Amino acid sequence: MLERLGLLEGLTGLERGDFTTAEWRAACRARVEGPGAKLNAVVDLDPAAGDGIPFLLKDNLCRRGRPTRCASEILGEWIAPYDATVVARLREAGAASLGKTNMDEFGMGSSSEYSRYGPVRNPWDLSRTAGGSSGGSAAAVAAELAPFALGSDTGGSIRQPAALCGVVGVKPTYGRVSRYGLVAFASSLDQIGPVTRDVGDAAWLLERLMGHDPADASSLRAPVPSLMPELERGVKGLRFGFPAPGDWPEPDPAVEKVFASSVEALRAAGAEPVEISLPHARYAVAAYYLIAPAEASGNLARFDGLRYGSRVEGEDLADVYRATRAAGFGPEVKRRILLGTFALSAGYREAYYERAQRVRTLIANDFRSAFETVDFMILPATPEPAFLLGERREDPLALYRGDLYTLPASLAGLPAASVPARLAGGLPLGTQLLAPPLGEAMLIRAAAELERAFPFDEIRRRAAAATLEAP
Repeated sequence: MLERLGLLEGLTGLERGDFTTAEWRAACRARVEGPGAKLNAVVDLDPAAGDGIPFLLKDNLCRRGRPTRCASEILGEWIAPYDATVVARLREAGAASLGKTNMDEFGMGSSSEYSRYGPVRNPWDLSRTAGGSSGGSAAAVAAELAPFALGSDTGGSIRQPAALCGVVGVKPTYGRVSRYGLVAFASSLDQIGPVTRDVGDAAWLLERLMGHDPADASSLRAPVPSLMPELERGVKGLRFGFPAPGDWPEPDPAVEKVFASSVEALRAAGAEPVEISLPHARYAVAAYYLIAPAEASGNLARFDGLRYGSRVEGEDLADVYRATRAAGFGPEVKRRILLGTFALSAGYREAYYERAQRVRTLIANDFRSAFETVDFMILPATPEPAFLLGERREDPLALYRGDLYTLPASLAGLPAASVPARLAGGLPLGTQLLAPPLGEAMLIRAAAELERAFPFDEIRRRAAAATLEAP
């Protein structure tokens, strides 16, 4: 049952000589092609047997010689000519990608339904969403298709699906992990991070993913901290912030109950809860859905049918552009391109885009003030448990509101993580932790304590077996 091993468990077994990486990879591959196929989480398997610790890669990250499609028709069967920096760094650490995971097209969605491959299914309940846009990565790790996966997080696309699938998902500080080789959605927000079964695996991966990369202009030169010692430090004597009533709309009662139990668990571990005020957080959804689409409208202009990807012929160049983009982009991508282009157009840029940027600054200032009095913060990760597939496809605003609790950290560039907490109606719910900029060590320290309070691995394992191995 090698596919059931987490990353650190597997590394221990390899050191003892209990098995080889080839055997580990074969076990994961068999699970992907067998019971894991029910999830529609993995969309491209490497045909080579290969060697190295197995992991899965979101379909918007480049791996040399393999297709990178971003779950979009417009890229056709484009083959990446180079590796993303994160892929190269993991190869140096002894890991090799097993394949690509499903996602919302170009990372634009919160349910992993807007995909050329069809929707990802939640391993706890196949009728429900796995979250998005890194839903394939979260579902695959929860269902033990691989010990870990990489995702990208622009407004919550790692943390939200991690919370809905019962796994750990981390968004590092903006600039901590190189974006080179990540197909851009919103360049001032995009960040790559790990999806794992426990906090220790995430810490091991972050140590190897973080660090300056001259190929990425936004990459920070800050030294990489040692994270593994933080796993056992505990939180006694630390102060943690929780939001004042009224800063956000109240979540679903099940989420509120889980959140309250998480606050109490940290208090019981010796940390002091402190009410904090984030008065501008309520505007995060509105600001994000102006800033991110505006950046997307520019980033996606390169997909025109002339240089790479699919192409639809027309009578002239303008016809080729129109026909290719009309056929190649899905409805959510088109919606965001139109929204972003409008927000940047003459006469509207100041009223919408530039005002949203000022709100972004106010949100970052709120966090900066709060972190003067607390060491880390705790928030819900999602406003509700996983909803039914198809339930919100015709209501994009309802989907956008699902990012309510993850967007502020994205706009402020903060490190944040979702950690599994409890079940609600048989579905997992995660709690979100936030740390100051470059505070990954504090984030891992707090996340490890929360994980000790809510051991989740055996619960998740039984659920995955019950769902995937049922006839």
